[in-house]
Amino acid sequence: MMKFLIHFLITCLLILGLGLDLEAQKGSKIRTVVIDAGHGGKDPGAIGNNSREKHIALAVALQTGKYIEKYLPDVKVIYTRKDDRFIPLHTRAAIANENNADFFISIHCNSNSSTRAYGSETYTMGLHKNDANLGTAMLENAAILFEDDAEEQYEGFDAHSTESYIRFSLFQNEYQDESNLLAAYIQDQFKSRVGRRDRGVNQAGFLVLWRTAMPGVLVELGFISNPTEEKFLMSENGQAFMASAIYRAFKYYKLEFEKENQVAEKPEPEIKYLEEEKPSEALNGLNYRVQFFTNRSMMLLSNPRFADLPDLFMYEQNGLYKYTTGLFETFNGARDHLQKVKAKGFNDAFVVYFNYDERITKEEANKMESSN
Repeated sequence: MMKFLIHFLITCLLILGLGLDLEAQKGSKIRTVVIDAGHGGKDPGAIGNNSREKHIALAVALQTGKYIEKYLPDVKVIYTRKDDRFIPLHTRAAIANENNADFFISIHCNSNSSTRAYGSETYTMGLHKNDANLGTAMLENAAILFEDDAEEQYEGFDAHSTESYIRFSLFQNEYQDESNLLAAYIQDQFKSRVGRRDRGVNQAGFLVLWRTAMPGVLVELGFISNPTEEKFLMSENGQAFMASAIYRAFKYYKLEFEKENQVAEKPEPEIKYLEEEKPSEALNGLNYRVQFFTNRSMMLLSNPRFADLPDLFMYEQNGLYKYTTGLFETFNGARDHLQKVKAKGFNDAFVVYFNYDERITKEEANKMESSN
């Protein structure tokens, strides 16, 4: 017990001592993000009937980074791993710290003894408030069991001991608000764009977040112990949808952060999201939607004024944020939906044309119809 108390006091002193360093890393722009694919190599992570957490986490991490690199070229993306290899938790944190990252995003899959558990959740560093959160932290922290020097690196921390988690009770992340904000954005995207069950933003004692000196979140994509969710997360489309959601949340966070710091760059004239089809229908090529709202500022799709409108989508064009509802294979289907949208008070709504998620003109749509 005395050894534990000594370690606990050392931890508190380290936290207090980190304050100045953390403050010094604050900037006015988001320049670097570290994408961390959980587990890897000899550490498979959670095990499903047909999958391993390490493989799904890597696929989604790489796709998330790809979206950021493509659509946010001013952000440097650093990966803790890009293949199936084992990386100690403290090394993952060190990678982020040494590169002065502005944000750390760790991607994982969940598991439960019950096959009925399902849904996505995002964690920030903090004290667990229930046994479920503690269980998730224990599951992810068990990665240290594969490390040869865990006793030394983690000051005697026992990933399976409830007592060891007491040390996190006084831990106050310097960037808790920033971490919680991105976590909320991620959960909003999972729910509104990918249709996942929202298990909320939670806190727990994750070693990988404890060691990082910047805002950070740990994303649990879903439960691979649930056959339906496992199948979705194993699919190429499912992985693309989840990566797209994380990317969009990060983009919202970046724009808001830089706007507050008065350095936000002008929006790109147009950004096309060809890879991000709606998972509910995943239409091929030409499709029709109803555009009902345009704004100079970005708004979350979960905004109350958009309630009861299905298949919401936002795209950027000429510095404006434009919102559509519905996703139809025929013009007539979109036209019928248009009347319902107008009945909800959006009198200026009209039908627009898309090739996948790329806005096209009526003339281009006519050519595609003719060729089909």
